[in-house]
Amino acid sequence: MDAMTLKDIAQVKDPLERARALSRLMAEQQDLLAEAAELRRAALAEARESGHPAEPDDGAAGPTSRAARVVVRRALPTEPAVRASASLFLAEAERQGIEAGRRMLYVGPEPAADHVAACLRVEPGAEVIARRKMMTANGVPVRIATSYFRADLFGGTRLAEPGFVRPSLQSALVALGHAFGHAEETLTARPPTPFEHRTLELDPGEWIVQVLRAGYSTGGTPVHVLETICAATRHVFPIGQVSGHDEF
Repeated sequence: MDAMTLKDIAQVKDPLERARALSRLMAEQQDLLAEAAELRRAALAEARESGHPAEPDDGAAGPTSRAARVVVRRALPTEPAVRASASLFLAEAERQGIEAGRRMLYVGPEPAADHVAACLRVEPGAEVIARRKMMTANGVPVRIATSYFRADLFGGTRLAEPGFVRPSLQSALVALGHAFGHAEETLTARPPTPFEHRTLELDPGEWIVQVLRAGYSTGGTPVHVLETICAATRHVFPIGQVSGHDEF
């Protein structure tokens, strides 16, 4: 990381602009680290093919051998008690006896992709607020979860600020005057993007499962879109049905 860049950003007078600049820098560095990890795995594979089976003892061995043994659950639909917790993933992992971790990758404005724009009812490419984080299970990357919000509704609120929202995202939405009405959730299996492949440390040919959940207020306003990118071989998706509304 360029120390002069950090020094320059630290001198920005507007605190929100300073925070946005730091978020962009953190995201850039995350991409660099993910690319470095990918190149490192390729170098080790080349070394093994050349007759050097031992990895260098640098304390940075990747989780490739562990990844195949990690399986986490992602219930559909999510139980309301879990959805209302400080973290959906941490609450789910605790039930499964998994050592869970999460870290923020990016918070700030970005253009809305087509599927996000459709859920938020804005034009494709319109600026929205993104809150992107990565989840790990027993040290293995398993999910990239990104919350999207309309900039006209949430710009300038704490949802646009760096860091995790305390005590929870749900409580912040309620505090801003939004009452939950209904949600629509879809699953799509597809090949990963280069960013998803690097960040989740996927094996060659491994797919992802995209879970897209759009939440609307009682008045029908699109309030929150959550896109969860799941490493396909590291997940199962239990699907529940409301009692009394089904048949054998």
